Amino acid sequence: MADFLSTPMGIAVIIVAQCLAVLGFVMVSLLFLVYGDRKIWAAVQMRRGPNVVGTWGLLQTVADALKYVVKEVVIPAGADRPVFMLAPMTSFVLAMIAWSVIPFNDTWVLSDINVAILFVFAVSSLEVYGVIMGGWASNSKYPFLGSLRSAAQMISYEVSLGLIIIGIIISTGSMNFGSIVAAQDGAYGFFSWYWLPHFPMVFLFFISALAETNRPPFDLPEAESELVAGYQVEYSSTPFLLFMAGEYIAIFLMCALTSLLFFGGWLSPIPFIPDSPLWMVAKMAFFFFLFAMVKAITPRYRYDQLMRLGWKVFLPFSLVWVVFVSFAAKFDWFWGGYARWATGG
Repeated sequence: MADFLSTPMGIAVIIVAQCLAVLGFVMVSLLFLVYGDRKIWAAVQMRRGPNVVGTWGLLQTVADALKYVVKEVVIPAGADRPVFMLAPMTSFVLAMIAWSVIPFNDTWVLSDINVAILFVFAVSSLEVYGVIMGGWASNSKYPFLGSLRSAAQMISYEVSLGLIIIGIIISTGSMNFGSIVAAQDGAYGFFSWYWLPHFPMVFLFFISALAETNRPPFDLPEAESELVAGYQVEYSSTPFLLFMAGEYIAIFLMCALTSLLFFGGWLSPIPFIPDSPLWMVAKMAFFFFLFAMVKAITPRYRYDQLMRLGWKVFLPFSLVWVVFVSFAAKFDWFWGGYARWATGG
């Protein structure tokens, strides 16, 4: 068996198995994410939420997915059929591709590349094309307006996300997620992580992630009161399911990035407790809980408020922060907290 795995065919089998393992983890997590989102929202509104299909309603998401799969795919008469069908596939595939460089433990990563952050940022930037294609190909004013809103919104907040990540790169001296987590591995456990030196950026990153993934209170591209679901309004059945799956996968990816960049990834918060991929999963689940709580308790922004927040608040603040971190790393301020590449922290 060992001889076979060392052959080109064996290596191909290993790669396919690893890809399926990551795909399986993300898709199984997706079922629980949707269930948890609905349950948290219901609890805030003092109602039960899904509680009929399966024990405690655990199979409700599976039933909803099956319902979408068996329904008829309806394509508007005036739609551009190839682009109309390609749009949801683009959103789903790009959301999945980004997971190829996300580590769950030391060496537990599908592709351990030195420019992992750049890769994730590039792939997530392309996801806006799925939304634009869906809005344009539907041949209707409401989807088109929703797609334009989404393009402006996602591009605006990608700028602040990129600048925030630059601060982490300056502190670490690497764009590899493994190196970023290793730089946070200190003697003080929880207080050695990047959330402390980069404290203001944690909030900006979280809010920008909400806007990047079109989550409330920034779900302007699909505002029901104005655009009757926006770019998704003409979609049904499996294409609609792919759009929803891509959105939740992107949200879960932002939870993973928050864990890796600011909260130590798979590192234990207490020094004498061993590190484990379970810590990584637990942190991702916690940040998704925060995503769900924001959805449940915050009202929707107006579009002008959304743009003003991104360009007049987040962009200048993140630019100033990059300059500050650059000086702090260069001159080794604050006991080397901003220059882990120099201190070996």
